[in-house]
Amino acid sequence: MTKQLAWGILGTGWIAGLQTSDLIEHGHNVVAVGSRTAEAAAKFAAEYGIPTVHGSYEELVADPTVDAIYVASPHPFHEEHALLALNAGKHVLVEKVFTMNAAQAENVVSRASELGLVVLEAMWTRYLPHMVRIRELIKSGALGTIRSVIADHNQNLSSDPLHRINNPLLGGGALLDLGIYPLSFAYDVLGAPSSVVAVATKTATDVDRQTAMILSYGTEAQAVLQTTLDLRGPTRAVIVGSEGRIEIAETWYAPTAYTRFDADGNVVEEFDGRTTGRGMQFQAAELERLVAAGELANDILSPTESVQIMCTLDEIRRQIALTYPMLDEG
Repeated sequence: MTKQLAWGILGTGWIAGLQTSDLIEHGHNVVAVGSRTAEAAAKFAAEYGIPTVHGSYEELVADPTVDAIYVASPHPFHEEHALLALNAGKHVLVEKVFTMNAAQAENVVSRASELGLVVLEAMWTRYLPHMVRIRELIKSGALGTIRSVIADHNQNLSSDPLHRINNPLLGGGALLDLGIYPLSFAYDVLGAPSSVVAVATKTATDVDRQTAMILSYGTEAQAVLQTTLDLRGPTRAVIVGSEGRIEIAETWYAPTAYTRFDADGNVVEEFDGRTTGRGMQFQAAELERLVAAGELANDILSPTESVQIMCTLDEIRRQIALTYPMLDEG
């Protein structure tokens, strides 16, 4: 039998709790948690029944009982903490958005390759049952030539200017936190675009409140994507091909259902991909599979593609004049 990996959780925020809950519920081995303070780590460990507490990230990655680290710190620290874990010899699952820009992403990916370690972007949607089935359909030609991808990710989040989502010092804004979902979805279906056009409106804290993106794929296809941080939207997605379309139900990026129609609008398939937990266990299982197989990348979301996605995000940020102090000043 393959040795089960022992996981360490780096960070104790909301997303760390969701991932940890799914790990434990689905039989993964979570052995340690680290935070900036021992108190925060101890509170998190007590909530989830984690045996080992570390009062710093350095202590966590140095723990010899830990094989893989889930990086759940705020966006601006992903590069630093991923490299910290990699340099300690740990495989890494990095919460999306992968890093703050493509240069940082390339640093992480290159270091993982040098060390022969797995680094995987935690874009959990890619591994959900409905997306696995959709890729099978696209590959089979059931939809014909894909012409259009349409997706939104609109949420009504905190209006507090100090909240992470509104704070440029913490990588705030709709694009990196929410817009990454439809952008990665377009990459999943159509690959890297030949060009992108983006427009946005800003918050009082000068992060993007609402961003719209059109990705072009030559004369063949387009992706129309939209994200907002202060309005709840339909959170649906559609893939349209020459031989039919797929309409993914709310919430399209989480475990959900879809309906497939033929070119005449007749229903030909209904798929229910709902599962236990939030669905974040699948990405952890994939990292464990890669390690067991001695592989560093997969075809679902390779490190190279994560860098490409960051390149597109960099271009969108340029077009909408979304700047961050840690990247664009000094």
